[in-house]
Amino acid sequence: VQLQASGGGLVQAGDSLRLSCTVSGRTSGMHGMGWFRQAPGKEREFVTAIRWVSGGTTYYADSVKGRFTISSDNAKNTVYLQMRSLKSEDTAVYYCAATFSLPVGRSAHDYDYWGQGTLVTVSS
Repeated sequence: VQLQASGGGLVQAGDSLRLSCTVSGRTSGMHGMGWFRQAPGKEREFVTAIRWVSGGTTYYADSVKGRFTISSDNAKNTVYLQMRSLKSEDTAVYYCAATFSLPVGRSAHDYDYWGQGTLVTVSS
């Protein structure tokens, strides 16, 4: 299983950006996908997650709720992270991850496979 994240870049505060993550290889049995981020000098933190089945239930960290939207295109094995009203504190390397077990959780330990990360820099 391989995850390929893309879409990062340099934007200004208040701008929008969309990240993508495509899963290749075995996807049968995948329960969900998530996005995490890691800012310089900080631990990796949960951003959002989506169930691959069961109605596509979504979960968000409080810090991004109302600004970020996760969605999926199951036919393309791709998950998207639409980020709006970006702030300087959103600057981080963003990682996508996939889990083949439950729960589709908020801990990095809940996920089995990880993408390489894509850098998002928000200038104020």
